[in-house]
Amino acid sequence: MPNFLLTIVIFLCSSICNAQVLSFVGIPAVRIIEGGVERNTEKLEETKSIEFACVVKEVDGRFIWTSRENKPLVKIDTGGAFLMFLAVDGSGYIRLIKPNFKNAASVMSSTEKSFDYIEHLLMGLRTVTYYGMAN
Repeated sequence: MPNFLLTIVIFLCSSICNAQVLSFVGIPAVRIIEGGVERNTEKLEETKSIEFACVVKEVDGRFIWTSRENKPLVKIDTGGAFLMFLAVDGSGYIRLIKPNFKNAASVMSSTEKSFDYIEHLLMGLRTVTYYGMAN
C-alpha cells in the first residue's frame, strides 16, 4: 500500500475513533451492487477505497459500525478461521478472516487468498458487497 494511502487511512481512523478502541479497518478493492435484475462489479480506485473503508470500533464493550451510521454490531466468533460482526438491525454484516488463520483460509479458494474480509449491506431488495484487505 502506498505511504500516502496509509497516511490517509491512519488520519481517517484517528478522526473517527477518538479515544475508543479500533477493532477493525478494511480497505475495499471490489464493490458489487446487485439486485434481482442487475449486477454491477467495480474494481475500486485508491481514492474510492478510502471513501468506502469499513471501520468497526469498540466502545465500552459494545461494537459500532462507525463507517455505516454508527450501527450497533454483535461480534460472533465462529470458532474457526472467521469472525463476524452482525448489524443488530439486520442491515448487513462484516465477515473477516482472523489474521492467524489467513494461510489456512487461503487454501479454501482464490477469494480467501485474495481478500481478508467481506462487507455485505442490504438496501431494500438490493445488496452492496465489498471485498477488501484488513489494515
